[in-house]
Amino acid sequence: MAPPGDPPPATKYFWGDTPEPDEYYAAQGLRHAESYFQSPHGRLFTHAFHPLSGDVKGAVFMTHGYGSDSSWLFQTAAISYARWGYAVFCADLLGHGRSDGLRGYLGDMEAAAAASLAFFLSVRASEAYAALPAFLFGESMGGAATLLMYLRSPPSARWTGLVLSAPLLVIPDGMYPSRVRLFLYGLLFGLADTWAVLPDKRMVGKAIKDPDKLRLIASNPRLYRGAPRVGTMRELARVTEMLRGSLGEVNAPFLAVHGTDDGVTSPEGSRMLYERARSEDKELILYEGMYHSLIQGEPDENRDRVLADMRRWIDERVRRYGPAAAAANGDRDKEAPPA
Repeated sequence: MAPPGDPPPATKYFWGDTPEPDEYYAAQGLRHAESYFQSPHGRLFTHAFHPLSGDVKGAVFMTHGYGSDSSWLFQTAAISYARWGYAVFCADLLGHGRSDGLRGYLGDMEAAAAASLAFFLSVRASEAYAALPAFLFGESMGGAATLLMYLRSPPSARWTGLVLSAPLLVIPDGMYPSRVRLFLYGLLFGLADTWAVLPDKRMVGKAIKDPDKLRLIASNPRLYRGAPRVGTMRELARVTEMLRGSLGEVNAPFLAVHGTDDGVTSPEGSRMLYERARSEDKELILYEGMYHSLIQGEPDENRDRVLADMRRWIDERVRRYGPAAAAANGDRDKEAPPA
């Protein structure tokens, strides 16, 4: 799952050694901030991206995938959404990036999702964003965490919609951890939970199509490069099974996108979500021949196609469900004759 071999020479930032961050983000039309958030389950490292000009259309809360973090190439998605006029907030999952926890270990997905949800809800409830449309975005394993956040959110959260990029709902046969190994390690009563001893399936060839972007991803200094940990893989197997049984509880508007040649998370999971969710407003886009990492790992023309579909979808949901639509509906209600 992590890029093979030794990392290539690292640059200071994913865009190179220069310019410095403030100058880089300003050139993108953004301002950026980093901070820590103390959740009930551990301290999270967080990012915020805001457009420098124009009204903010809504807030988007993003979660990255396995072994990654929010500070390297994943933030290209955050930058794109911020350039479209959205305030974007990201948090490194526990056990990832600069958040608390053992690197590459996610033995309790419920706790990890709850930690990120606590940060997202704290922002969502603030005066600046309480009245704006709010969306959850999750990529890969972050898609599973995002669905958990949605299912565990209080009714007051009022999520406007979900955007899921190659969500982990079905683990392909080639990636599925050996049930025999998990059983045998389980006989050690949790002592082996953090051991990085499971075979690395090396499916990165089906995750990243563009070799230049593979090298860039591999240069991430905070990328987890070890073998999969026993507890992480056991938990992913458990959570994906649980989520498949809960898809009927999803009723928020959502967009799910998936590459048909994804060898890391099966597109069948996105099909299941589309078929089983109770949402009246739902869309599934399958990209023929694309791999797993649709925004970070595809050639630019493919990435731009995916981003254009995401922009069309989220802008339309703001138009349908945002403050202007609510005000218009309120006016119509006032004008309607009494029943």
